[in-house]
Amino acid sequence: MSRAHTYQTVVTWTGNRGTGTSGYRDYGRDHELSADGPAVVLGSSDPAFRGDPSRWNPEQLLVGSLSQCHMLWYLHKCTMAGVVVTAYADTATGTMAETADGGHFTEVVLRPAVTVAAPEMLERALELHKAAHKACFIAASVNFPVRHEPTVTVA
Repeated sequence: MSRAHTYQTVVTWTGNRGTGTSGYRDYGRDHELSADGPAVVLGSSDPAFRGDPSRWNPEQLLVGSLSQCHMLWYLHKCTMAGVVVTAYADTATGTMAETADGGHFTEVVLRPAVTVAAPEMLERALELHKAAHKACFIAASVNFPVRHEPTVTVA
């Protein structure tokens, strides 16, 4: 069974300082990301590219999307396998290489720290990260490796 899902967002540039893009240093990289329903995300470019460090940049959002997708699939897989997760936190890191014509991500490493309810769940909890990765829509859509370095402890 094949189903298609459509996701619509709106990006609105808010960085016009009065002279538009009259010069490289004359405009801000600030923008807003919105969609029907959720709160507006305040975005900019990475500070290395003249962005506002207090706002989300596209690179952070990509790494966050991979981390979120993995977590949601992982929790689902654990539920279906009878593994009771009581806590989950992921400190994910993405690496991007600049090139002459732009750049690209070379990898993202997810480091989920998972707590499960009982010792007999430890091994299966570690194994289910592979199944979650395989199911993750976002990871299946990128052209760079997404690695996992999970840790699992007992509550």
